[in-house]
Amino acid sequence: MITFIFLLFLFFTNPISPASIPDRFTKSLSPSFPKHKSREYFELSLPLPTNYLTPSCTLQILRHSFANTINSPPFTTPYSPPSNCSLPWSHIVLEFRAKCKGEQYDRISGLWLGGVELLRTSTAQPTQCGIFWKVRKDVTRYYSVLLQSNLNLTMMLENIVNREYTGVYHVEVAFYYYKDVVVNDKNDGVSLPFIVGNKNSGGKLGLETEKFERNLGVGAEEPADLILPISDTGDKGFWYRIESETAMRFKEIRIPKNTRRVVLEFYVSFHGNDEFWYLNPPNSYVTVNNITTGRANGAYREVFVTVDGQLAGSEVPFPVVFTGGINPLFWEPVVAIGAFNLPTYDLELTPFLGTLLDGKAHQIGIGVADGISYWLVDANLHLWLDHNSHSVEAKSKVNLNPVFRIERGSVFRQLDGSFKIKAERVCNSIGWVKWSAGNYTTTFLQSYKFNNLIRFQKNGTYKLVKQKVKANRQVKFENQVGQVIASRSVKRKYPLSVSTATLPGSRKNTYLLLTNVSHSMNEKYSNGGSKIHVHNSQDSVGWMEVRDHSVLSGKAKTKQNFMYRDKLNCYSRSVNAGDGKLLSDNATFHCLDLFAL
Repeated sequence: MITFIFLLFLFFTNPISPASIPDRFTKSLSPSFPKHKSREYFELSLPLPTNYLTPSCTLQILRHSFANTINSPPFTTPYSPPSNCSLPWSHIVLEFRAKCKGEQYDRISGLWLGGVELLRTSTAQPTQCGIFWKVRKDVTRYYSVLLQSNLNLTMMLENIVNREYTGVYHVEVAFYYYKDVVVNDKNDGVSLPFIVGNKNSGGKLGLETEKFERNLGVGAEEPADLILPISDTGDKGFWYRIESETAMRFKEIRIPKNTRRVVLEFYVSFHGNDEFWYLNPPNSYVTVNNITTGRANGAYREVFVTVDGQLAGSEVPFPVVFTGGINPLFWEPVVAIGAFNLPTYDLELTPFLGTLLDGKAHQIGIGVADGISYWLVDANLHLWLDHNSHSVEAKSKVNLNPVFRIERGSVFRQLDGSFKIKAERVCNSIGWVKWSAGNYTTTFLQSYKFNNLIRFQKNGTYKLVKQKVKANRQVKFENQVGQVIASRSVKRKYPLSVSTATLPGSRKNTYLLLTNVSHSMNEKYSNGGSKIHVHNSQDSVGWMEVRDHSVLSGKAKTKQNFMYRDKLNCYSRSVNAGDGKLLSDNATFHCLDLFAL
């Protein structure tokens, strides 16, 4: 007992830097971990309706092994749609399959077609016996790109293989093309929960508004006529690498003069010293305590987009945890929310058409407020055209009554203290577009509230973060007499709680790390009279013994609940995992009154 107290005293007086926990880890292949046969990992999400259909055509396009690919150019293969696959397609699905065995860190990966990003994903961490997983993503919104021939499909996955890190990621990618419009209630005896391509939206919108939505390009099934990549050259992947808060990346664009609607979709992921940006202390704490870490600059981050230097919109990104993050034992076989299919963010730029339609080149800029090394960002510019005219008229009023407030508070003594950040932004833009269907005004309103609290205790060996983000995004379309013809809104809440406690390990040069993570993504979508609610939450608790960045042993449990509901459909799935095993998995399409619409 006396020896343990003495070790505890030494550890607390000479702790691991509190700014370096949590961190990225690998799972050691030591005998202390149970041996399993090769098993499947997965991200819990809403199943695609097309999962129950037979595709009209299939294109197996990529098969490649990513071994020691660090600092190498991305893998590229030619793409053309199947020549015998008649049009039109109702849906297109991308399927990404991967497998790996050995020891390896998680890796970030991007997939682009003609420079347009289709998928941002990260890898699972392998075991000695091997793992495999797949990601199915509906990519119908990229229809206009997938129609084209003689494009390059590009995949970036930088990996390191040596004597220590032996895992090679073997990847296959395929496209599935579907012609089905509506899924029947039964298909080969299997009950199908979701209607695909249903043209009858009903409710308050009515048939006239529904037709307007399809013409305007705001209907759920109407892909853009043209997509322009806002991305890098592709030599090291098409994403831009942002390494400081002052770094901005720009792309000059010219859009067709008959463009009637514009939406910018951006992809983002965070790495290096900003992988856990929501846990970074302020610079003053790092400087005063003489901590040798680059993980600082506070815990506020905002990805923002500009048009010719004017703010067009921004997002506080959802804090995706990669499979080596915080405690890798949490993320097997169920990975963290968004780890296999990182979320994207849409910004309505139609109010900027008054500026963009002059035939001149314009700059789209992307930056990360308070960001440090490093962030990977790029974007796709979705354009809808007026096919009955060579040009349209437009006028813009942007940044109406903008609001941005941020408050920072910091109190600490030596390695203990607390740090608070509160931020709020409101961004509003409006503009009209006169095209062959009439003169319509688009209003884009975006707002969010951000709260982050970090506490360090026990000489910096105990760390707690509680973060809340509430984000609202609304688009409204009015006719020339001021009637609201269509509207869309998205409301998101994503709370996060992480706590870590560091103690001496039982072996030489090791330490124990007690970890807890709770996070969720709650979304409410409204499209006229249609409403969708999605709730996705994870709670994880466990411990691990670590030497350097290798987990030698540990215990972990993760519980996840996913619920989806709209006016016609309901889906619920709950899973429990522990120590690498799936302990329970229950799903139902009959989840009455789980939450109100």
